[in-house]
Amino acid sequence: GKHRVVIPCLGHFKEEYEKVSKLYMNNKIQTTRYTLLNFLPRNLFEQFHRVANLYFLFLVVLNWVPLVEAFQKEITMLPLIGVLTIIAVKDGLEDYSRYKMDKQINNLVTKVYSR
Repeated sequence: GKHRVVIPCLGHFKEEYEKVSKLYMNNKIQTTRYTLLNFLPRNLFEQFHRVANLYFLFLVVLNWVPLVEAFQKEITMLPLIGVLTIIAVKDGLEDYSRYKMDKQINNLVTKVYSR
């Protein structure tokens, strides 16, 4: 595998250090689950892993069949949309608080031992 080169005194090795350090991940903490681009698809994917949400989705789809239609099609969708919206808002707020905590931890001043 890869080996990491540690250069304790940069001096004239600074260029080599910068070239080698680009190959490795940084030391940043990230506990968030979502980004702005993947929030909606990933959140819906996670929510439809719950049996109750799949059941309500089944009822909505079943109600679109003309022979089985029991209620108005739009009314059947309201409980599912309500639950999905509430859970998405809750997950978004939790993830945002994780993001703020990560940012606070990543910007802490640290002491580095150097000879």
